[in-house]
Amino acid sequence: MQPTHSSNRILLPVRAWFIFLTFIAALFLDMMPFGRLTGLPDFVALTLAFWSVREPFKVGMGVAFMLGIVMDVSAASVMGQHSLAYVLLAFAASGLSRRILWFPLSQQALHILPLLLGAQLLMLAARMMAGAPFPGVLYFLSSFTASALWYPLTYLLLIPQYRATEKDVHRPI
Repeated sequence: MQPTHSSNRILLPVRAWFIFLTFIAALFLDMMPFGRLTGLPDFVALTLAFWSVREPFKVGMGVAFMLGIVMDVSAASVMGQHSLAYVLLAFAASGLSRRILWFPLSQQALHILPLLLGAQLLMLAARMMAGAPFPGVLYFLSSFTASALWYPLTYLLLIPQYRATEKDVHRPI
């Protein structure tokens, strides 16, 4: 009997430009003026968690810090709240990457959920220390939405890495 997490697909190495492009797309999604929709995920945090789990040597705390500074400036929020949360998210995700990748995608999402909730709690604590009111319990719905997006996001971001199933004699790999 085959385990559920096994796959016969071999992934090609990820290109640095593709990781950069996914972060730019996540930044644009987070900067879109959706208004005050509840449950809208933090796309940068989700993408950062994905690449910190998949490529912990390419995406680390330095990338997380820079993304956090960009998010702090773009959201006009307390300076450092996103940076602190993203750095700790990247640290935890890269530290748990081997464990998380062992599980099927549905269970990976359950492992990512506490990491996203922790990052959201850190941002909330920094915001409340600066004098902001508590936004309510629905504020944490976005972590559950982001965790639910883990499954389709994995397939979407791994598409360029899939190796061709048919052997092409003109391709070396």
